Amino acid sequence: MADVWVLLDHEEGALSKVSLQLLTAARSLAAQAGGSPVAVFCGTGWERAKEAVARYGATKALVSESKDFDRYQPAALVETLAAVVGERTPWGVLFASGPAGKEVAARIGALLGLGVLADAISVSVDDAGRPLVEHAAFGGAVIVRKTLRSAPYLICLKANAVAAEESPASLEEETVPALVSDDAKRVTVAERVSTAAAGRPPVDQAAVIVSGGRGLQDPANFALVEALADELGAGVGASRAAVDAGWYPHAAQVGQTGKTVSPQLYIAVGISGAIQHRAGMQTAKTIVAINKDPDSPIFALVDFGVVGDLFDVVPKLTEEIRRRKHAG
Repeated sequence: MADVWVLLDHEEGALSKVSLQLLTAARSLAAQAGGSPVAVFCGTGWERAKEAVARYGATKALVSESKDFDRYQPAALVETLAAVVGERTPWGVLFASGPAGKEVAARIGALLGLGVLADAISVSVDDAGRPLVEHAAFGGAVIVRKTLRSAPYLICLKANAVAAEESPASLEEETVPALVSDDAKRVTVAERVSTAAAGRPPVDQAAVIVSGGRGLQDPANFALVEALADELGAGVGASRAAVDAGWYPHAAQVGQTGKTVSPQLYIAVGISGAIQHRAGMQTAKTIVAINKDPDSPIFALVDFGVVGDLFDVVPKLTEEIRRRKHAG
């Protein structure tokens, strides 16, 4: 079977942005492999999710609705998906390359004796019908191409590696039973605590990111970064130096010891560009830096660089974007 499956990432049926990107990638891969894109839904809220699943091109959905996936994460998900993958042997399965997706992929690979490629920034099908996967290695210093020798292929694709594109399709649904062993029930999720949302996309899912560094000089000056981000509908990131100084939450840190991101646009404000930070963002499609030091390492990486005082440049840039938005 040459179908390409996508394990949907969702919250009670509300699909994450990366799920739509995975469905888009699955359509392309399925066309190359000679199969169909298939969505795999585990959890609750399928009725909420299925319209978007069809709109982004899945022709079939394997649906396993059960609260057990919330109670016994990730064991219930691993057992159920491993069973159906082992039985039906699709061409491959795409996962979101976040902590949850990579854990599930790794556990399934261990159960079925399959290899896993994580943090992919692009995937295609080679002449032999195998996946050709690109990802950053050695702290982002090089881009490596790899393949897997054993199918089904398990691949974790990074957020924003593919732009989500609609392609409405007729969706066929099939119910799949949830498999939860006694071993899976040994660990139960007792409580969930959600942090307050700031109204901005999470930094690891944002298509546009504005990041601030030590050049801001004071935590209060992150307001400049936030104002620019809000005009762009962007996520807010921070360098390790800014996070270590307590200027911004660790969840926003971009870099080798923080989040590794691949947005369409990355704007670095007052960030020198140490290798630790560059490892986390240099696969962005377009990189812009604003820094008063023309010798900052960040300028060796950028598509567009502004040598100037960020306290002068950023407010003017924000105001100009605001003016053009209202003029349009």
